[in-house]
Amino acid sequence: MRPFSYHRPADPIEAARLAAAHPGARFIAGGTNLLDLMKVQVETPSHIIDINHLGLDRIEKADGGGLRIGALVRNTDLAADKRVREDYAVLSRALVAGASGQLRNKATTAGNLLQRTRCPYFYDTNRPCNKRKPGSGCAALGGYNRGLAIVGTSDHCIASHPSDMAVAMRLLDATVETLRSDGATRAIPIADFHKLPGKAPHVETALAPGEIVTAVTLPAPLGGRHIYRKVRDRASYAFALVSVAAVIRPDAQRFAFGGIAPRPWRVEAAESLDGADAIAASVTDGARTTEQNAFKLTLLRRTLGAVLADARPESRA
Repeated sequence: MRPFSYHRPADPIEAARLAAAHPGARFIAGGTNLLDLMKVQVETPSHIIDINHLGLDRIEKADGGGLRIGALVRNTDLAADKRVREDYAVLSRALVAGASGQLRNKATTAGNLLQRTRCPYFYDTNRPCNKRKPGSGCAALGGYNRGLAIVGTSDHCIASHPSDMAVAMRLLDATVETLRSDGATRAIPIADFHKLPGKAPHVETALAPGEIVTAVTLPAPLGGRHIYRKVRDRASYAFALVSVAAVIRPDAQRFAFGGIAPRPWRVEAAESLDGADAIAASVTDGARTTEQNAFKLTLLRRTLGAVLADARPESRA
């Protein structure tokens, strides 16, 4: 591990100013992703800004009947919150499906949103990766890519986004609140927060240099049947090959997907369709598969079919 300086700001604005003043600085909270990346020298920050003591760890009522979730709320606490379990059950279920109990006790809301891909070539500093080193190439295109993305990719990157929580947040139309070093704040719809790779896969979010996430706001509850189904190689502690988050009501349905794209994937136009085949076809329109990951097309359709079956009234009898 390379040497770095350590900063412990007193408030969010100081944290943002420190980050703006030290290019390449990284915020650390739970550290469940950053420390792993530092150990293999994928991340080599010269400055670490510890934000654990900034008071951003509360879940509060938001205007309009929603919830405001502080950036430092731990995944375990968020999943267990009574309001989340009752009104945003898909979020609670997605959180519990992720990682392990030990990691959920440390991981934070903002950190989960900002975690980086688990593509094996991103972690292997001996292989080219445009996300890790822009312009070096993408070893995954001709390598082992079974678990990688099939939609939203580019000729420069086919990495998939690893978060379960973010898929549920995308389904619920969350808003990400941020703070800049000049004190300016932003509210970024989660649909605009994560970027597709295009020609610049290293640009993963809409955050500006030094900008810090302070909270995530959920709108008023949707009601209906909440389902999160995750298909993976192991029963636990594994990333999704395909995941489906759903809210299904008699008058409407919503779906968001994980494991298939470089960001949480939602196609609103597909939500007016009937049946797993039609919805899946719309969601994966324009898919670019490889010989190794083409199975995800079938897996997504079947997983979606299982979700729709779970939502039928007779399945709850």
